[in-house]
This record gives sequence, C-alpha cells and structure tokens, in this order.
Amino acid sequence: MQHTEFASSQLPSTEQAIQFSSHKQQLSGIFTPGQQQTGLLVVVGGPQYRVGSHRQFVKLCRAVGAAGFASLRFDVAGMGDSTGEASPFYLQQADMQAAIDQLFLLQPQLKSVLLWGLCDGASAILLSQRQQPDPRVRAIVLLNPWVRQQHSYAQTLVKHYYLQRFSQKEFWQKLFSGKFQLTKSVQALWQNLRQARQQTKASPAPEHSNEQNYVAHMQQGWQQFEQRSGQVTVITSGNDLTAQEFLDLTKADSQWQQLLQQADHQHLPAANHTFSTALWRQQVEQITVACLQRLG
Repeated sequence: MQHTEFASSQLPSTEQAIQFSSHKQQLSGIFTPGQQQTGLLVVVGGPQYRVGSHRQFVKLCRAVGAAGFASLRFDVAGMGDSTGEASPFYLQQADMQAAIDQLFLLQPQLKSVLLWGLCDGASAILLSQRQQPDPRVRAIVLLNPWVRQQHSYAQTLVKHYYLQRFSQKEFWQKLFSGKFQLTKSVQALWQNLRQARQQTKASPAPEHSNEQNYVAHMQQGWQQFEQRSGQVTVITSGNDLTAQEFLDLTKADSQWQQLLQQADHQHLPAANHTFSTALWRQQVEQITVACLQRLG
C-alpha cells in the first residue's frame, strides 16, 4: 500500500521524507524539525491510508511543529512505503526503537521523546516499555488502547451495543416491519453471551509477547514505565467500542484501575475512535502539545 504523502515534491518545505534501517529493512517516514529539546514519535496502528480520519497523524505533527517540537511519523516494516513483511503490533518494538534512534540522529539537541499511539499503536508503545525500555522516552500518550480478547469483546458488545440497540426506535421499527433478521440476531447475541462468560486463565507470562498474553504485558510495561517516573496521558472516546473495552478492563481489574487513576486521563464523550472531526482532532492536538510542553 503506497502512501502519497512520502513523495518529497508534495511535502511542505518544513517536512522531510526520510528512510532508515531496522533489521535490514528500509523504513519510510516524515520528519519535521523543531527547536525544543523534546520530540514526538507517532506510532501508527495497523494498515491504513493517511486520508480521511487518519489524516490526523499528518495534522498532529504539523500542529506540534508549529509549537516548536520536532516529530517523526513512520511506517513499520511491511506497511506503507517500508520494505519487509508486516508483523503484528506486539512484534514491532525493534522498528520503534530504530525510529527513536533516527529522530535523535536528525535532531541532535533532543533530550527526550514522547511516544504517541492510537489503538494498537498505543498497545505497541506499552509493550515496548516492557520489552525494550529506553530512558529517553519520558512521556507517552495513549489513545483508545487496543486490549481486545474474545471474551472481553463479547462483554463489550453485550453491554454497550445490544443494550443500546434495544433502546433505539429504529430497532423496534425494523423488528415489527419484518426487515429485522430475528433468528440470526438472537443466535449472535447468544454466542456473545456465552463468550462473555468465559474468562482466560492466568498463567505465567513467557518472555515474548503474543496474541494471548499481550494485554498482561501491556500492564507490565505501563507499571515499569511509571516506576521510571514516566508521564502517561490517556485519551479515550465516548463513542467507540475499543475505548469502552479498555475502560471496562480498567473497571474490572484493580491494577489497571490504579494505573488509569494515576495517569492524566482525558475523556472526550462524543468522539469516535479516530477523533475524525476538526473539534476532536484539535482537542487531541492541544492535549499532546501540553504534554510536550511539560517536558520542555
């Protein structure tokens, strides 16, 4: 998937298209210089185009640049214009570390970096603090972190989707008009109820993160980052199942709850998953710039 934003001729004069190496792969990114001693590294989630609601990454870095802070947004291996095979988010720490090194190489006066990630990008950031901690990382901003597991997703659907649907006039109109496929919907609801009752059994966490243990490893990474006096900001959306799943986890687990309470938690009740309106995007930009300014 090609991203047209990496065409140098189309970039503003303040931005620079770059390539750097990570495990013999060539990663592509956009660097914006700054005058401050803290920089921003945007850790993007799964495969996506930088258009529509995800244009926010471009706009975020430009807002940060206008405030005097350097930034780097990049594609991990196998994504966008970067070479190699795509890896799941829980195996992207090497690429993140290479990007941090490249940011400090391009902006030598930097003393610290803030990591910013949406969805599984936020999850990858927490995992990196467990697997490959870097003292230069002094703050993280996590937007709607991805903590999806089969049973937790089912719980979220039952609590935040089905109950909401039952209260909507449109649902009852479809039901009584015969347009609603009742049998299939009941089967889906029953399946989700069964999955919601299932709980994963706790087991000793192996060294490497995988699809089964990454949520536990995220918690460990967050705890270790706080022990190093790292600053954590969490931004959640009110109109998003991913955010609701994360918030439900923090309510059900005392350790997660404590971590969120100790963080700077900013909740935008009307926002969707990608903060796709100008207002929501500007709120995210303002929160991010404030985090950078606290570091100096």
